[in-house]
Amino acid sequence: MTSDDVPIGRRVARWRVRRSMTQQMLADRLCRSKSWVDKIERGARSLDRYSVIQELADVLRVDPEVLLGEQRSTPAGPRDGVDDIRAALARYDVPQAPTQTMEEVRRQVGYAWLTYQHAHYGQLVRVLPGLLDAAQGARSAEVLVHAYRITSSLLVKLGEADLGWLAADRAMSAAGDDPILAATAAISVAQALRAQDRDRLALAALLSAANRVLPPSADAGDQEVCGPFGDRTCRKPLDHEGQGDHRGRAVGGTLLVQAALAAAGCGDARRADELTDRAAGVATNLRGYDDTHRTSFGPIAVDLARVLSAAQRGDADEALHRHLTVNRREAFRRLPAEYRGAYLVDVARAYLQVGDLRGAARALVDADSVAPAEVRCRPLARTVIAEIARANPAPAGVARLATLVGLTR
Repeated sequence: MTSDDVPIGRRVARWRVRRSMTQQMLADRLCRSKSWVDKIERGARSLDRYSVIQELADVLRVDPEVLLGEQRSTPAGPRDGVDDIRAALARYDVPQAPTQTMEEVRRQVGYAWLTYQHAHYGQLVRVLPGLLDAAQGARSAEVLVHAYRITSSLLVKLGEADLGWLAADRAMSAAGDDPILAATAAISVAQALRAQDRDRLALAALLSAANRVLPPSADAGDQEVCGPFGDRTCRKPLDHEGQGDHRGRAVGGTLLVQAALAAAGCGDARRADELTDRAAGVATNLRGYDDTHRTSFGPIAVDLARVLSAAQRGDADEALHRHLTVNRREAFRRLPAEYRGAYLVDVARAYLQVGDLRGAARALVDADSVAPAEVRCRPLARTVIAEIARANPAPAGVARLATLVGLTR
């Protein structure tokens, strides 16, 4: 049995003995009964309030995390390496000859994607500067776009949206005339813009890219994908080589999902629903594909978008009603850890909208169990932790997270 498997009551008993205290002595210092201490140590009474755990820890002269079986702090923060990524983006002296083979660089890109999808952000921060240098030396549009996209996605997670936009813009430039690569870069551009609360700009970029990779909707009579302001002057989606490619459709579906979220951010609920419905049609027509561009697109992505869209436009009740159904699906559990963790943090925010602190705490603790870095490294998640931890008493799990990320209760 590892230390994390030991019940908290046994940890209390262990530290009481180490401090040469009897149960009565501990009870006296806590102003409680000996029977209460005995029940805690035997597990007959649960310790589910952080304030009580803190009180016990103070008397036993240990950190609360010791009693909870957690590490005192999070591993070295990813933000410590942002300057190295910034320096790599600022280097323009591309080597004249590649220092690695194309296959080696592709393997590095694949490793970086897996690291990102498993939400190992601290590890990824250390890898990216070297990957950016290698990708520039490789002189491959595909490799460059992927390297810049990973970089942009991570920077947005870490609260560096401006720098993330720069990396995404580099991806767009590297894509050149390739419509699919340009569309994947547009996803990153829009995510960086949305992180800066520039939803209208994000929506315009997303719809423009969707026009290029998706065929006209067969069940909508060549329905146009129109501009962010509802105008009908835009052209119909282009018919070009590759529009029947499942990879292109998956990228296009992701663009529509992101556009729906941007529309919700603009307060345009009707447009958000239309775009989500169209994304659902794209997802329905997918018949299995290789997720080369790491979109994780499919019916479950559309369902999650409906939850987040409802929450973003202020309809938290609808969002949470949908969440309770979506969260139980096997398809949700098959999504990358990063995707699930980020979604659960957003769900915690929806619970806060309706004043359900316990629901918010459960979602946040679930997110931490799926992808700890999503909760412990993202400024957005820290804000949610701080808001929940202000409750008196704070839910034990969130109060623990507040301590782990260095927030005061």
